[in-house]
Amino acid sequence: MRNKIIFIVSAIGLILAIVSAYIFSEQPKALPPTFNPAANPYTKGIYAEGIVESILAQGENINIYPEVPGPITEVLVVEGGKVKKGDPLLTIDDSVQKATVEQQQAQAEAALALLNELKAQPRPENLDVATAQVENAKATLKNAEDQLAKQEKSFKLDPKSVSHDVLDNARNAEKIAATNLQVVQKQYDLIKAGAWSYDIENQQKQYDALLKAAASSAALLAKYTIKAPADGIVLTLQAAVGSYVSPQGAYDSYTQGMNPLIVMGTPDGQLQVRAYIDEILIHSIADPAKMDAQMFIRGTDTHMPLTFERIQPYVSPKIELSDQRQERVDVRVLPVIFRFDKPKDMNLYPGQLVDVYVGEK
Repeated sequence: MRNKIIFIVSAIGLILAIVSAYIFSEQPKALPPTFNPAANPYTKGIYAEGIVESILAQGENINIYPEVPGPITEVLVVEGGKVKKGDPLLTIDDSVQKATVEQQQAQAEAALALLNELKAQPRPENLDVATAQVENAKATLKNAEDQLAKQEKSFKLDPKSVSHDVLDNARNAEKIAATNLQVVQKQYDLIKAGAWSYDIENQQKQYDALLKAAASSAALLAKYTIKAPADGIVLTLQAAVGSYVSPQGAYDSYTQGMNPLIVMGTPDGQLQVRAYIDEILIHSIADPAKMDAQMFIRGTDTHMPLTFERIQPYVSPKIELSDQRQERVDVRVLPVIFRFDKPKDMNLYPGQLVDVYVGEK
């Protein structure tokens, strides 16, 4: 009986094993691809990896770096927002620079006040004092002359009536009074002449220098407010209130590198594609007049024709796409820029990678 049970259990296990092997050996039907891989539409087409960017007559997207360092105090725009040329984008703490401007402006105003004072000389009150001193000196001289005349006349009539000492003192008093009149007269002439031309010129130059220093500081103060250099759209904004920025840009905690503070694109969402042709395929590029190209959107079956715009005639390392500045292999590429008409029902954004095939018409 026991052997019979063992035999039955073994038979059931064998049947289960056969059924399981059959079930798991069945291959599920492959799902249809969500999109077809990009196929070369040209007989001798060249493949290139491309990146979508805003249309610009020169260069790439507008990368904005601050010219002064400091913490951000206010952000006035949002990503995706449209701005006009001259619109403020954000502000950087300018308290120190503002105080410097105010100080230099005050110094320039003080220098101007002193310059005006020099130009306004002589001061009427000083001239009145000098005139009174001249009149007083004349009166003193007249009195000394009269006293001397009396002493000399008395001496002539009777030499014993006036001592030689008194007569000498009268003569000395007359000379002192005459000399004093000359001194106060020259002092009067000096005051009446006003400030020396060299003093005015020197003060003028000091005022001009301080005025230019204040203007330079004011120009630097204006740079603490970053403004839009052109009409466009804010693509990226590496800024938050309190973040520290410098002329090297803003620190990105994700990439752990310095990036542009703001990246702007052209208005109205106008786009172009920058295709990077590998250096070993550059010799196969068709003449620009005969060049034809198509762009394939990754993850879709969508492709669209491209219009040749220009070639950037400089073969550079392929770091724009990989962001690897220290690669084992120095792969170099030639950028070729194409324009295209953006489909209304397709989402495309600057920075998106696409596949590009370049052929000949």
